[in-house]
Amino acid sequence: MLTSVEGVYRNGRVEIAESLNEVLEGTRVIVTFIRSNTIDLASQGIDKAQAEILRESLVTFSEDWNSPEMSIYDDYDAAKANR
Repeated sequence: MLTSVEGVYRNGRVEIAESLNEVLEGTRVIVTFIRSNTIDLASQGIDKAQAEILRESLVTFSEDWNSPEMSIYDDYDAAKANR
């Protein structure tokens, strides 16, 4: 049986976000850590109003950024090193 659940890593433990009644105590697990794509704007000196202005300013580029041709830049340094 494979069951996927969401959780958070805090203080050296994984806290699962929901109750799992069907999983037996002592069941082995595999934990995969997912890097957040969220940036703490406040730590970068950007407030909500500034973030909205930035988002509106950059939306015109989203079509280009998300095009398949741009995937070459996903690992640009490695691609450049292989030249």
